[in-house]
Amino acid sequence: MFSLCLKSKINNRLANRLKCITQSRNFTVKGIDLKGTGVDKRSLASAERRQKTFTDRSQLKFARRLVVKLGSAVITREDGNGLALGRLASIVEQVAECHHEGRECIMVTSGAVAFGRQKLTQELLMSLSMRETLSPSDHTREDAGSILDPRAAAAVGQSELMSMYDAMFSQYNVKIAQVLVTKPDFYNEETRKNLFCTLSELISLNIVPIVNTNDAVSPPMYIHDDTVVPGTGKKGIGIKDNDSLSALLAAEIQSDLLIMMSDVDGIYNKPPWEDGARMMHTYTSKEQVQFGQKSKVGTGGMDSKVNAATWAMARGVSVVICNGMQEKAIKTIISGRKVGTFFTDHVTSSSTSVDVMAESARLGSRALQQLTPAERASAIHSLADLLVNKQDVILEANSKDLDVAAKEGLAKPLLNRLALSEGKLKTLSIGLKQIADSSYENVGRVLRKTRLAENLTLRQVTVPIGVLLVIFESRPDSLPQVAALAMASANGLLLKGGKEAAHSNKALMDLVKESLKTVGADDAISLVSTREEISDLLSMEKHIDLIIPRGSSDLVRNIQKQSQHIPVLGHAEGICHVYLDKDADPTKALKIVRDAKCDYPAACNAMETLLIHEDHVNSSLFTDICNVLKNEGVIVHAGPKLSSQLTFGPPPAKSMRHEYGALECSIEVVKDLNEAVDHIHKFGSSHTDVIITENESTAKQFLSTVDSACVFHNVSSRFADGFRFGLGAEVGISTARIHARGPVGVEGLLTTKWILEGTDHTAAEFNEGRRTWLHENLPVN
Repeated sequence: MFSLCLKSKINNRLANRLKCITQSRNFTVKGIDLKGTGVDKRSLASAERRQKTFTDRSQLKFARRLVVKLGSAVITREDGNGLALGRLASIVEQVAECHHEGRECIMVTSGAVAFGRQKLTQELLMSLSMRETLSPSDHTREDAGSILDPRAAAAVGQSELMSMYDAMFSQYNVKIAQVLVTKPDFYNEETRKNLFCTLSELISLNIVPIVNTNDAVSPPMYIHDDTVVPGTGKKGIGIKDNDSLSALLAAEIQSDLLIMMSDVDGIYNKPPWEDGARMMHTYTSKEQVQFGQKSKVGTGGMDSKVNAATWAMARGVSVVICNGMQEKAIKTIISGRKVGTFFTDHVTSSSTSVDVMAESARLGSRALQQLTPAERASAIHSLADLLVNKQDVILEANSKDLDVAAKEGLAKPLLNRLALSEGKLKTLSIGLKQIADSSYENVGRVLRKTRLAENLTLRQVTVPIGVLLVIFESRPDSLPQVAALAMASANGLLLKGGKEAAHSNKALMDLVKESLKTVGADDAISLVSTREEISDLLSMEKHIDLIIPRGSSDLVRNIQKQSQHIPVLGHAEGICHVYLDKDADPTKALKIVRDAKCDYPAACNAMETLLIHEDHVNSSLFTDICNVLKNEGVIVHAGPKLSSQLTFGPPPAKSMRHEYGALECSIEVVKDLNEAVDHIHKFGSSHTDVIITENESTAKQFLSTVDSACVFHNVSSRFADGFRFGLGAEVGISTARIHARGPVGVEGLLTTKWILEGTDHTAAEFNEGRRTWLHENLPVN
């Protein structure tokens, strides 16, 4: 009775498990009765099934069943003897994590021969006599690895390899099982059915099968491509190596994803070492590829991998070929990152890859440089006019974004940034015209001119940086501003906006394209509207020269952290201070503090901390300021010193280094100017800081001492803005100390190059005294 109950429970569990798999995958497994307790596990691998592959990488996180193939080059040491244990341990950890996430994993592994060769080499060397060991003519020691029989090495290595896998997986409480296969297992109908029944049973029991060819008793398998697989009536794949083996297994067990790990980053259009080789992040069956040499330690080459991948793809399995030596490759692929080459048969023809966009932006930048300043200005004027003339189209698109954002509960500060209006568009248009009118001397302006010698003149001139990547969120008005600055500076531009402004961004980008078309530079600016991960964009150092993030402090910090090779221009926080000096005028103080906090609380240049001289704490000015902020709905938090002086004061601030981005602020007491400056340096973000005082000496000291991008006297912090500075617009505010600081307009998007013109000058002539250095400064005009 007990055994019958146990069997019933197991069958129920298996039925439920298979039912879950079937429903999540939306296909029917032939021959399986999901309603009863009798489960035909042999039918799990139905040859009749034809599922669709995932259409893009973002869907790989939904992969339920995956096969991970480890090539010899991945787990074998470079000398071919033994395994790369550290690399293998990392892969095992990732597979275990996938297993615990509820994914069903199968591994196809190499390494038995290499592991066995290492063991047998040691035995062979130990068996040498002292005379053989010392003999200069005996090369047994050097050639020990190559003279060993691979079958014997495989026999020794298989048990050792599985023991090691078992020890590694046991650290994560994962059970494994070894499945050795040979040619008859696929050629003979009965053994083939037994094989896939075994795999199905192991998967249902939450065990990770580890599959390998039994090289100890069989030569490398080979089933001709035109061989009909028994029991299916369909042609199989030529099984020459673990690439084709993993493809066959993935197709037969109806895997969602096959990850083929090798020693190359992915598929290139030609051998990687040849000129013009380009990494192919997405591969379709229509692609044309030239193949190089195969792996030194494995039996398969890149052509074998591509053939196996395309065969599996044609049977509904998504495939990624990646570099197994890359850290966390499996988890990174499943998260949707652009790692390796993704094989799919569902690429939308209308979508343009970001690589192509970036290359087009580079060419577009060069096209913009060839235009006259008047032509560049005319394109910007055209965009400015379109913002007003087509405001109905823009506002209609913006209303769609606002409706969606409101339903999804987007925070109020972000809603404020997302909203466009006729007034905003008109202000944008005016700003763009300012950019156009001031753009005539941006590119090619001579900064320095020197006569180095007779008829040898050196010039330093301004040139665009190249290709910019601007990432912004909830600020569709940023798009035309940044686009105009890119046109004015002749930079190529890629824009990545937040999904919350998708409709607005598309409408605005259409206008940008329309304005660029008037000067024949359509591709100089593009909007990245694909599901490209920001982390993938940050790794495109070959295409992108500068990254400018515009958004929350979390967004900026993450980008600054992730971008390893591309410089980032911007600021992570806008913790702006207003210091109320003892000599402050009360009327001015009330006016400036109100504007600095309440004009646009979500802006990065809004006041976040008000510093008050201790003489004002018991005065009417302090009370008046609190009342003004209260009437505006501002929530006040008290700093530590203020809290200690008030019995019934505002709630204490959790941190003095905090950007509220809303109708909230902190108030703190300081005893003098020096303490105010020290507080700003300790808790500020070097963005914008203000002093309100009638004492010119105090103001002068504050302006020269505070180390921030913008330092003001008796004006609101809200003036820290490219438009208000007369720059026309800005790509952001930088708190960095090199290249550009403060509101960054066109000047911050330019660099320089040196142009030297001579006749027949050579360095040797100066060394030999036949020519003389002059180094005379010349007028730049």
